[in-house]
Amino acid sequence: MNVFETESCPECKSSLIDDTQCGEIVCSSCGIVVVQQTIDYGAEALRNTYEDKMDLARATGKTTYSQHDFGINTLIAPGSKDFSGKSIASETATSMRNLREWQKRVRVTTNSDRRLVSVLSKLGDACKQMELPDNVLETASKIYRELDNDTVKGSHIDSMTIATVYLACQRCDIVRSLEDVCRSICEPSAVKKKTKLAAKYYRNMRLNMETDPTNTPITMSRYIAQISNITKTDTRVERLALELAAKTADGRFADGKTPKGVASAYLYVASILKGQNVLQRDVSSVAHVTEVTIRNRCKDLLSNYRIRIVLAPAAAQG
Repeated sequence: MNVFETESCPECKSSLIDDTQCGEIVCSSCGIVVVQQTIDYGAEALRNTYEDKMDLARATGKTTYSQHDFGINTLIAPGSKDFSGKSIASETATSMRNLREWQKRVRVTTNSDRRLVSVLSKLGDACKQMELPDNVLETASKIYRELDNDTVKGSHIDSMTIATVYLACQRCDIVRSLEDVCRSICEPSAVKKKTKLAAKYYRNMRLNMETDPTNTPITMSRYIAQISNITKTDTRVERLALELAAKTADGRFADGKTPKGVASAYLYVASILKGQNVLQRDVSSVAHVTEVTIRNRCKDLLSNYRIRIVLAPAAAQG
C-alpha cells in the first residue's frame, strides 16, 4: 500500500499528524514516522513574490559584479568537524586543507584575473570607507569590467580605482569630487599626485563611453545641497543660496573656478543675508577649500552683482 494514500498508522491504526516544521508524517499514538515529506515549508514558501522569497532565502542565486567570480563560487570552509559535529580524522583534515589551498590558486590564474581581484577589492574598500550605497559599488565594478583590457593595462591601480568610483558616483547621482574619493584611498601626501593621474584616467574612460547618456555634469545646485546637508545649514539659507546661483548662472562668475569654492561662497553670502551664524571654517572644512578662497569668491560675487533683499512688512500689532 502506498503510505501517501493511507489515513491511519500502519502499526497501530491510529490517526496521523502532519508535522510541517520537520517535514514528516508521524503517528499520534506510537510516534512512528510514516513518511518523510519532500515539501519544504520553510521561509521561502511563505512568500508569493520573487523579491520576498529572495530576501528570506537561505541559499540565494543572486550574483554581484563586485566579486571576481560574481559571487557564485563555492568555497571549502575550514574546520575540524563534519556536519554532524564529529571530529574529522587528521588525514582527512590535511587533505581538505590542501584542497582548499589549491582551490584558492585555481580561482585566479592569469595576470588579468589577478588585476581584476585587486581592483575589485580596492573598489569595495573605497566605497566602504566613503559609506557609499551598494549600488555605487555594483556600478563601479560593472564599469571596470566593461573597460577594454588595453585601456586598463599598465595603469596605476589606485588611480584607476579613484576614476572608476568617481564615474560611478556620477551615474548614481551622488555628489563626490575626485579629491574626496582620492582621500579615502590614498595617503594625504599622495593625494595631489594620484588625483591628477586619476583625472587623466577619468577623461580616457569618458572618451571610451562618450555615448553613455548617464554621464551628466554635476550642477552647482547639487554642490550647494551637499555642503548644506553636511554642515546642517538652515533650509532658508540653502534656498536663498540656490536662488543666488540661479540668478547669476547666466554670467561668467564661476568660469574657471573651483565649483565647491563657488558653492561655499553662495552659502556664506546667503547665511549673512539671512542673519544665520555659519562659520567660514566649517564650510571650508566640508568643501575642502581654504577660507581665503571663500572670501575671494564672496568678493567676486558682491563686486559683479548687486544683491537686493526685499523684506516682508511686519504684521500689524493689535
